[in-house]
Amino acid sequence: MVTTRRGFIKLGVGAGAGLAAGTSVLGFPTDKVEAATRTLKIAQAREFHSVCPYCAVGCGMIAYVLGDEARNAVPTVVHIEGDPDSPINAGALCPKGATTMQLTVNRRRVLKPLYRAPGAADWKEMSWSEVLDLLAQRIKETRDRTFVTVDSKGNTVNRQEGFAVAGGAAFSNEEGYLMAKLFRALGTVYIEQQARV
Repeated sequence: MVTTRRGFIKLGVGAGAGLAAGTSVLGFPTDKVEAATRTLKIAQAREFHSVCPYCAVGCGMIAYVLGDEARNAVPTVVHIEGDPDSPINAGALCPKGATTMQLTVNRRRVLKPLYRAPGAADWKEMSWSEVLDLLAQRIKETRDRTFVTVDSKGNTVNRQEGFAVAGGAAFSNEEGYLMAKLFRALGTVYIEQQARV
């Protein structure tokens, strides 16, 4: 059957009129078809902008979370995708970044800090405040033990040589600035940034 251009347009207009009237071109009702459509799983979700955790590129991501801030609602991540407004990736994600959802909702994911004391065989679950206090205490002890005021040539140096710091490449400029400023204030000379490498 050869269809002319005019016949094709008439068919299209007829189909549109039929849909508007609630029936298809083939004669079946379209209300059941409309009822079968689903709403998007992110329709009621809140958007949270984030950065991909994997490599140094720092691709923008959007995480969609269901569950309002009520006491009995548990926030749940339902979808993660690339951020189309990101100047870095313009919404695209590599295969590793595209699997971030599996990392987020993995039942084996560690959700609380674990600490294993020197010589101990088992890991102990700790609160974030305990871990941060322990970390601050270790930093202070190491700094005090390894602080050098005068070098071997008699020059005043005021530095600590007991630990180094390496910044993550997904840091924003502000985070990198604050990290460098904090550790320079502690006298750290070994400061590195992954993005510089």
